[in-house]
Amino acid sequence: MNRPTLRNAIVVLTLATAAIHLYLNFNTGAFVPQPAFIANAIGYVALLAAFFKWVNLPFLKGREKSLWYVYLGYTALTIVAYFAVNGAKSFSNPVGLADKAIEVLLIAALWFHKEN
Repeated sequence: MNRPTLRNAIVVLTLATAAIHLYLNFNTGAFVPQPAFIANAIGYVALLAAFFKWVNLPFLKGREKSLWYVYLGYTALTIVAYFAVNGAKSFSNPVGLADKAIEVLLIAALWFHKEN
């Protein structure tokens, strides 16, 4: 894949997983904010903005590789946390599994983006 395609994939996949986490926040039956879902969605959008330098953060200048590792690790940690929190019920939630598939694709896109 070429770099612009990978960039678009990273944007779409990140926004998709952030949207799913916001959806899960409001899909609890009663409106009781779920801080973990909100924080996860905000974290993904913030990492996306920082990764593509859509915001000017002077302290990140020259630390692009570290940011790449953080983005990759954040996504991997989200996958691990899902299975750790849900245990045996992890495989009975189609929305959760779809989100994990999106996150695996995001990891792959990030990996290949760095290689190009």
